[in-house]
Amino acid sequence: MTHTNKEKQKLLNRMRRIRGQVEAIQRVLEGDGTCLAILQQATACRGALDGFIAEVVEDHIRDHVIDPERRDSPQGQAAEELIDIMHSYLT
Repeated sequence: MTHTNKEKQKLLNRMRRIRGQVEAIQRVLEGDGTCLAILQQATACRGALDGFIAEVVEDHIRDHVIDPERRDSPQGQAAEELIDIMHSYLT
């Protein structure tokens, strides 16, 4: 998990927004919303969750995989490339 209160708060804020999006899906379903409205809400929620996952994976790689003293090493550079690839895939 994140190692600073700022990072933790950022993730908690993202999760609260995702919860709001999931609740919006439920409201659309309960209100007999159109398929389009349901899909729009679900797609927005999925995008937000993908962004959340990307952030947690990035934090994990930076905090637990890369040796802070070797971030400029070939392994550190490869880890940063992996983070970039993951972000382009998930977000």
